[in-house]
Amino acid sequence: MGKLQFGLWDSFGVNEMVRSPVAADIYEDHIRQVQVAEQLGYNSYFIIEHQNSHVGQITAPSVYLAAVAQHTSVIRIGTMIYQLPLHNPMRLAEEAAMLDHLSRGRLDFGAGLGTHEHEFMRWNTPFEERREMGNESLEIILKAWTEDTVTYDGKYWQLDEALPFPKPYQMPHPPVWYAAHSTTSLEYAAKQNFHVSQNLDVDEVIAEKFDLYREAWKQCKHAGPMPQAFLMRPVHVAETDEKARTEAEPRILEADSLGSQDIAQTRIGFRGNTDTATRSDRARGSAEQRNSYDWRIENGLAIVGSPETVRRKLEKDLKVFGYDVFCANHQIGTMPFDQVSSSLKLFGEEVIPAFS
Repeated sequence: MGKLQFGLWDSFGVNEMVRSPVAADIYEDHIRQVQVAEQLGYNSYFIIEHQNSHVGQITAPSVYLAAVAQHTSVIRIGTMIYQLPLHNPMRLAEEAAMLDHLSRGRLDFGAGLGTHEHEFMRWNTPFEERREMGNESLEIILKAWTEDTVTYDGKYWQLDEALPFPKPYQMPHPPVWYAAHSTTSLEYAAKQNFHVSQNLDVDEVIAEKFDLYREAWKQCKHAGPMPQAFLMRPVHVAETDEKARTEAEPRILEADSLGSQDIAQTRIGFRGNTDTATRSDRARGSAEQRNSYDWRIENGLAIVGSPETVRRKLEKDLKVFGYDVFCANHQIGTMPFDQVSSSLKLFGEEVIPAFS
């Protein structure tokens, strides 16, 4: 395991997007924030794709990241995740390859399936078939990046001598990360030799899943070094523990429900993952426990405190999880932009250097 790398996670929730009637203003605020993160030593910047959703409103990830690439120079950029079943895989392969060129080889390709059924229903895409669709999609994407022509006869996509262009800037292709929560997904990521990411579960479950992935990877007997592990957590840093809690507690407790009520009032409504075979273990703990700020902090679902407190927590987690990339989400719920910016700066100035 090499030096710990730090990333910045961004989601653009619906409640943040109403801060300005013009989306361009929000995009520009965040691009400036990425520039600050780059100067502070964050290694990477990740966004998440959602469609028809309150969770995140970057609906065209490649377009946004192309703008980020043109306003930065060294920070790596990526989507964690692209929702594979909602894309034509050949078009996505070409978009990502072009983005890799526009960033001069700074793209990390995060792949996943999606967890909210209502996002799929609104596009008439079969939610229950998303795993099979995702597997086909990734197979086509890797072929498009490494082969001159692609002929493919699958259940969901058929190609006849497609001519993908361009090939990626990075050879043979950008690093591929897979967001894996179920045992099936973890074993798939290990078999494919993909890097793996986590973000939803309590600490105990995260540790179990990283262990499962590493054991499955060893059983595959891949050549070369073990892929990396990525963990995202909401993080708020302030000058003191007391101030950090005062600012973060109401935002953490509101974050899960923000925006979902409006979607629930639509004709289709709000539907999460009802597939018990693949549902995340984030539900470990009663509803009463999960509505407790202290329970969430104790179980690692957020990291809040002074720089020293946050450093100690990360040092402890690093020994337990052995992750390679820690990604901090400073935009928690409706937290004001000035508090988000202050947390990002304190984390960059007083936490990241402790791990160099």
